[in-house]
Amino acid sequence: MSAPAEAEASALDPLAAELLAGPALTLAAAIRAGRVSARAVTEAALARIAAVDPVLHAFTDVTAARARAEADAIDATRAAGAPLGPLAGVPFAVKNLFDIEGLPTRAGSRINRDRPPAARDAALVERLGAAGAVCLGALNMGEYAYDFTGENVHDDHSRNPHDPAHMAGGSSGGSGAAVGGKLVPLSLGSDTNGSIRVPSSFCGIFGLKPTYGRLSRARSFPFVASLDHLGPFARNVADLAATYDALTGPDPDDPALADRPAAPTLPGLEAARGLRVAVLGGWFARQGTPQAYDAVARAAAALGASRTVELPEVERARAAAYIITMAEGASLHLDRLRARPGDFDPAVRERLLAGAVLPGSLIDKAQKFRRWFHDRALELFAEWDVLIAPATPVPAPRGGQTTFVLDGREMLVRPNIGIYTQPISFIGLPVVAAPVPGGERLPIAVQLIAAPWREDAALKAARVLEAAGVAFAPEPAV
Repeated sequence: MSAPAEAEASALDPLAAELLAGPALTLAAAIRAGRVSARAVTEAALARIAAVDPVLHAFTDVTAARARAEADAIDATRAAGAPLGPLAGVPFAVKNLFDIEGLPTRAGSRINRDRPPAARDAALVERLGAAGAVCLGALNMGEYAYDFTGENVHDDHSRNPHDPAHMAGGSSGGSGAAVGGKLVPLSLGSDTNGSIRVPSSFCGIFGLKPTYGRLSRARSFPFVASLDHLGPFARNVADLAATYDALTGPDPDDPALADRPAAPTLPGLEAARGLRVAVLGGWFARQGTPQAYDAVARAAAALGASRTVELPEVERARAAAYIITMAEGASLHLDRLRARPGDFDPAVRERLLAGAVLPGSLIDKAQKFRRWFHDRALELFAEWDVLIAPATPVPAPRGGQTTFVLDGREMLVRPNIGIYTQPISFIGLPVVAAPVPGGERLPIAVQLIAAPWREDAALKAARVLEAAGVAFAPEPAV
């Protein structure tokens, strides 16, 4: 059989297509057991991408030859009787700010396409490969990660898998759309001010923003070095936890990485139900829609959270996060702004230029406030294991929408999607975004926020919500 004919036959394997649409761990177990080949699953994923991605615009690069070679190597390993990794044969893709060997690392920009192809995969891509996962390519994103919408003027806009007329969220829009639309079971994204949690909320999937310094950022394109986090997306908690487990570990190539062992992520459900959980009020109980607050209320009921607590000065924290983002982002891009200003998305360019002229005294004040705010959060975690807050104030706006009404006020969409996420990433706390659909066409999520280095607590809380039928990834419309 010729290669194209073989590929076509594999793509039509009904078991492979069925497993692709289900849990990643179930898929990996079927490959290890020899019920389906990794090659058949890869072909099913490539066929799904070919059929659906023209609608979603999740991918910017599909690495089909690489994926087939990796799948064939997994099948050969199994045939030889050698053990396979926990994610054996599971297709994944990554936001295009991760280095993928042989591709220029775009970071959502026009300018970066002139860079030479990456000579080596990003550290987290390597780690998923070591766990047996198969890389299918690079995913769309907002330019230089300075975005909450998932709209990209160079690569078209990522679309929402529950209604393509709406945003996927950003800046990891392609990562959210690819998993929410069942193109791949797993993906990787980045989160500086909310760019994992916002697409999770809009696309109805689980996302993990780990503690700052938990996962290696080596060989990924930065945005704001003191705020950047990398993390996974999945359609269920077990897959999210298994992916996170595969990503952890020391790496001398990321100087910000802390050498701390990760706690086991998913113990028994009964242990998870012993968490001390409260609801964040104040800032987090204002400016949202009824759907956002209903999701919080249902999550709180399932987790037995009857107390509401407040973080002080959250609005100042969000303002300080903006200042640091603008200043560090501008510093990173000054040479590009001077040499090729016309090749930037105008909205991104203007924010970076504004950051370049911020007074040093203001930046210094923002950094000092950051420490104060961090310490106030730790005081809350002396009493509570997990805090619940909305992930976004609204479900996904329509594509191109520029304003929405929050709390009776018309506000700009682009900067205000992240009103609940920015204050949390500002101090590097770990968060699981858990989708809590309420029967509406467009989903929404809650944030499950834990103390530094307690990703396990946030994942346990998500597992309780999933077991109660409160948190789950709804079926896409595409």
